[in-house]
Amino acid sequence: MTVLVLHDQSKSYQLEDCLPSWESQQYPASNQWYHRPTHQTEDLSMDIGVTARASSNSVDPAELAKRAEELGFESFWLPEHPILPVHTTSRYGGTPDGSIPPSMADIGDPLIALSMAAAVTSTIKLGTAISLVPEHNPLMQAKQIATLDKFSNGRFLFGIGAGWLQEETEIMGGNFPRRWGQTREAILAMKELWTKDEAEFHGTFFDFPPVKCSPKPVQQPHPPVFLGGYAANVFKRVVAWGDGWMPVRVTEEQVRAGRATMDELAEAAGRDPNSIQLIVSNVTPDREVIAGYEAAGANRVTVALPPDAGPNGLDELERLAEKVMG
Repeated sequence: MTVLVLHDQSKSYQLEDCLPSWESQQYPASNQWYHRPTHQTEDLSMDIGVTARASSNSVDPAELAKRAEELGFESFWLPEHPILPVHTTSRYGGTPDGSIPPSMADIGDPLIALSMAAAVTSTIKLGTAISLVPEHNPLMQAKQIATLDKFSNGRFLFGIGAGWLQEETEIMGGNFPRRWGQTREAILAMKELWTKDEAEFHGTFFDFPPVKCSPKPVQQPHPPVFLGGYAANVFKRVVAWGDGWMPVRVTEEQVRAGRATMDELAEAAGRDPNSIQLIVSNVTPDREVIAGYEAAGANRVTVALPPDAGPNGLDELERLAEKVMG
């Protein structure tokens, strides 16, 4: 039996947990899953995934994933927002005025949709982009992810975030001011459940006695965990308990600076920098743009179907493939 005990007595730990929302932050200029790309020309060698949505009028996610696999996409990603509060003062980083698109109220559960996708595909990887960890019970989420990884034969990629929509986080039971501390504990607890026959966890936010939890994931030691966001401490978190950084809306220069910072932190921590992946999400679907991210140090990029693709999702997927697959 392995016991993991966390104590909330460190001032630096408390400060890290209380970081404000990522929109106000500026980031600074060994696992066996990954190898850093060395190819830096327009003859792309990196992995290209696609992000979609499972919504009320979208194409069946199983159909989308199956066609994405046939078209050569390496991975298929789905976002998460369980609810959209009617009244909110939170600002969205993806619009010029910070307004929240109404379509965010219509996003299906990603793990259920990815399970549907797993049933009709065999090679394409299946990921969350991103899962809002503070809005979940880690014991239940660990079970769901392990089950999906088991029956997809090790194809799950766990993109995570702590959330930016304060009202949603709080309604769903999360602690918004300390959401990254909550996220950290949840991930550590899930790793215990994924890797131990008997696991227990004693932290500030989560506490449970010895339990058994199977099936275990196929991927060893567990599915990779990719952290989204731009908080000041994101790179420290990635090196300490993650497997990669998964930003959106970043430039080549920011990717290059982020890669350099993670390399430096990894080396200082005695970790192989090549064990840390960098995924750039929802890039412009252009091969020259993608080549630039590869040259800057990215291991994978994703392109996105339009949020309003709806029943035209398969046609939009074909158009994306024509632009990026060469």
